[in-house]
Amino acid sequence: MDAQDISSFAFVRGDGALSIDGRLVYLYGIYIPPTEQTCYTFVRPVQCGSRALLALEFKVSGDFVRCQPRFANPDGSLVASCRSGEDDLSEWMLQRGWALALPDAPFSYAAMERIAQSRGLGIWGIPVEIPQRRR
Repeated sequence: MDAQDISSFAFVRGDGALSIDGRLVYLYGIYIPPTEQTCYTFVRPVQCGSRALLALEFKVSGDFVRCQPRFANPDGSLVASCRSGEDDLSEWMLQRGWALALPDAPFSYAAMERIAQSRGLGIWGIPVEIPQRRR
């Protein structure tokens, strides 16, 4: 692992960023849109939040997240490629329909988004207002 890499437990924030080892990290190449609130009563304490964010929270819970920073934002937060287990988190979110590929993301990200959309997964299977993209 590179000296600049980050590896620790992650906590998902309300804006889709991860809090890892005291650092604020945004997943590279994706936007996680707000979705309707859902509560899981089989978990104690009860977890409530955006369905997309809860999916990410369940994915990273109990596992170390390893991130390779790509660049820093002016506010000091990082944009990074992150993995949980064997999965790239950006790809995992796109494949399940819980994220949108950003315009400057790799072509494969846009393809994953379109496949999830065609299958009605995640945000594509529930009513949600998707912000218009700038082209």
